[in-house]
Amino acid sequence: MAQRSIRIAAYNVENLFSRPRAMNQPEPVAATVLRAHARVNELFEREVYTPEVKAEILLLLGELKLLRDDGDATRRSTYVVLRRIRGRLLRRPKNDPDGSAVTVVADGRADWTGWVDLIKDRIDERAISNTARVIREVWADIVGIVEAEDRLTLARFTDSLVVDDRTADPLYPHVMVIDGNDPRGIDVGILATGSYPLASMRSHIDDGPFGDRVFSRDCPEYWFTFPAGTALAGERLVVLVNHFKSKFGGNNPTSIARRKRQSSRTAEIYEGLRAAGVEHVVVLGDFNDTPGSEALAPLLTGTDLVDIAAVTPFDDGDPDEDRPGTFGNGTKSSKIDYLLLSPALLARATGAGIFRKGVWGGVNGTLFPHFDTIEADHEAASDHAALYVDIDLG
Repeated sequence: MAQRSIRIAAYNVENLFSRPRAMNQPEPVAATVLRAHARVNELFEREVYTPEVKAEILLLLGELKLLRDDGDATRRSTYVVLRRIRGRLLRRPKNDPDGSAVTVVADGRADWTGWVDLIKDRIDERAISNTARVIREVWADIVGIVEAEDRLTLARFTDSLVVDDRTADPLYPHVMVIDGNDPRGIDVGILATGSYPLASMRSHIDDGPFGDRVFSRDCPEYWFTFPAGTALAGERLVVLVNHFKSKFGGNNPTSIARRKRQSSRTAEIYEGLRAAGVEHVVVLGDFNDTPGSEALAPLLTGTDLVDIAAVTPFDDGDPDEDRPGTFGNGTKSSKIDYLLLSPALLARATGAGIFRKGVWGGVNGTLFPHFDTIEADHEAASDHAALYVDIDLG
């Protein structure tokens, strides 16, 4: 019997097996580490280390606690390590307890090979299992995934934990992630069932000039074909998966401008697809801002895309029906995850919702129902709820 509908979902899994240790710290600590990590690696790539560059490298290594040694992952207060492959970067005098006498001896990139790596900690095993449970219970045909480590990790996760109970075959045999621009290794990708093999894909990691790329991760286009026996048989479906610049470390003008630039470029990609005759387009992911924000206006109000919250019926995943948000406690200000439909798909939408059962919710986890396998906040599948929409193919 031909498939009569398709379910499409969006889910920020917040990494599957490991996560940078710094990202589990209070925001001021995490923001400092992530900023310093990104900046010092940028400086390392300079052809020439001027006195000013050397001074900034030392300042950043001090913030990262890498002046006295290269870092030690067994120290829980250490969030990064300095990887040295060839040559010498620093001179560390003996009897220098505070690192104040450390100097940069390399005069440029040609003098040494190395970088600063974020230390990663393994995610709680029950949290991993609950992430798989969310994907199984939502049971979408196509799932846009945010914050996957890489394609092999995502495939290992689904092949081992998201399987048919009778045959042990993967429920999602089609898995794709294109490594993006984020040095932390948090990428966006796609899962699809056997009915939806990936027809083609296009990456946008290189959009924008070198050193100032548009997308923090990527905005990949994943192309599918509706199956035979349906009213849309042979027609194309394109899913754009995105993860815009976060507000981590402060929602400053630079952060807002970066998200707006990403929103504008995504809108251009969408309009280009529509102009090329593609009617069935989904734009989904973690946009890290609210519906009325300036940053998301080019995409949310500047195109004909419609949020699935407009679909009837819509289940917000809360018995009290007063939580429009998708992150954390589900408040209005935490509506940051989206699943947007082109008009042709919206006309066929028969229902949509927010799936919160993998989220803890509140200090005591009592704000809305969650899985019985989540007994503490660190066992939650993610701080993000999953989104889904059903499309009639009859």
